[in-house]
Amino acid sequence: MNWLRNGARTAMSARTFTSKKKLADKAVRAPIRRIGVTGVRSPIGGIRFLPALLLLAVCSAPTTTPCAALSQEARLVNAQTQTRAVTSGLEKEFRPLVKNQVEPAWIGYAVAAVEGNHHICCYSSEDRHVPASFRHGRCKLEGRDDGMNFQTTGAEDEPERSEQILVLFRVADKSVGKIRLFTDDCELDAGGLSVYWLTDVKPKESIDLLASFVGETETDTKAGRKQSESAVAAIALHADPIADRVLEKFVDSRRPEEVRKNTAFWLGNLRGEKGYEILHRMVREDPSDKIREHCTFALHISKVPEAVNAMIETARNDKSSHVRGQALFWLSQKAGEKAAKAISDAIQNDPETDVKKKAVFALSQLPKDQGVPKLIQAARSNRNKEVRKDAMFWLGQSNDPRALAFFEEVLTH
Repeated sequence: MNWLRNGARTAMSARTFTSKKKLADKAVRAPIRRIGVTGVRSPIGGIRFLPALLLLAVCSAPTTTPCAALSQEARLVNAQTQTRAVTSGLEKEFRPLVKNQVEPAWIGYAVAAVEGNHHICCYSSEDRHVPASFRHGRCKLEGRDDGMNFQTTGAEDEPERSEQILVLFRVADKSVGKIRLFTDDCELDAGGLSVYWLTDVKPKESIDLLASFVGETETDTKAGRKQSESAVAAIALHADPIADRVLEKFVDSRRPEEVRKNTAFWLGNLRGEKGYEILHRMVREDPSDKIREHCTFALHISKVPEAVNAMIETARNDKSSHVRGQALFWLSQKAGEKAAKAISDAIQNDPETDVKKKAVFALSQLPKDQGVPKLIQAARSNRNKEVRKDAMFWLGQSNDPRALAFFEEVLTH
């Protein structure tokens, strides 16, 4: 019982609490930083996520208030807008515009958005807590993406939803620079530039155009990476099922890792059952440990119920101890009996102590009614000294009366 008494004293030490709490916080944040996602923070140029759209009509002069012809859907301000109907294919309309454009300008269009309550726009920190129907977001097309947010909520949360996404390309010097995305509830300030607004754009042609900006080899420039990331996100936001087939091509193991990671995120976040099926295959077959690790997070954010089973399978069977540990961490964020059992099984059966320790930490992330009894069990009877030590520590951080009673039992016997 000496090791148990010593563990109880250590777990209740304030100094140990302070130092290890910092390590715990770091352990929670690290996977999120590596993935490049904070909550619903997305890879689209580091933005978060909320609303936006545009729709046809002509405004030939710069305006400071939304042009009357565009006011119902577009909310373009400070723009010199020219509307063009696409009659012979998007590619044939788009490329000559780019080729002939020397001065900065924007080319944009709207397509149907994938199912869900999506909002992509720029908001203040106060606006983010206001229901979408009461927000008044405005984004500047020129300059930094300050306040840019992407938010996806459940259909029951807000009655109003954006039915279309806006895709805008910044062109200058006869080439495409930024690709930006919005939903139809976002007011857009074009900074006095020309905006060529294309109507009657077919979803497949939009997807094909965007796919041409996703590289098949690694890009050395930050601008090239951002352009590729935005193009992948835009494709994932299309309602058309053709998007799934194109995204599936992006996760081929011959594609750059950054493209596969970015695509995995959007498959989990937006593409439902088909996205889950692709992710499940990726997490089993991709040769890169980094990609399979990223897939565990993408499965975590998937709303498909079977995603939990795929995470459990990864936690048990992946060849990499690091990937198994990450799968356990994201499982702990799902909670539920399946997740708790898989984490306990890892503590008992995984051959590597490092994975066992990550599983103990994962128990500490479960709801207390699930996690605390299992931590007490691990601290009391697990054969591995490191597991017992970590279980005692996390019990000490739980502030749960059952943990205190366990320590009193240990210290008085």
